[in-house]
Amino acid sequence: MRIVLQRVKEAAVDVDGERVAGIGKGLLLFVGIGNDDKEETAIAMAGKVSRMRVFEDAAGKMNLDIGGAGGEALSVSQFTLMGSTDKGNRPGFEGAAPPDMAEDLWKKFNRALEASGVRLSEGRFGARMEVSLVNDGPVTFVVDSKKGG
Repeated sequence: MRIVLQRVKEAAVDVDGERVAGIGKGLLLFVGIGNDDKEETAIAMAGKVSRMRVFEDAAGKMNLDIGGAGGEALSVSQFTLMGSTDKGNRPGFEGAAPPDMAEDLWKKFNRALEASGVRLSEGRFGARMEVSLVNDGPVTFVVDSKKGG
């Protein structure tokens, strides 16, 4: 599982011209599910994301997690994060989970994030989405379950 986590002032997802999700201050999460990911991976990654101290405290240091900062999260499934560019010029997606498995694990990740107290909005799985954001910082991290998160 690979997550691109961006601290945002606001973010939204539109599908076919309709706003399907939006948040204010918080985290925009692009979530890629690998074909060898398990439910335990999704739960562990949700815990990691919920505890990441990427928001500034009163002294200007990144010491607050999303809950401590009063933020919310927007989760967007993105299979292209699992693409490989090792060979040639066209990405390969052999490492990406099949759609049914990916949707199930993405939802388990989202439910685990909510269970940790994070207010969550979701994009629409499998849809062609327009994602808009106002990045804050910019602050962006890649959290990868294969590299110890």
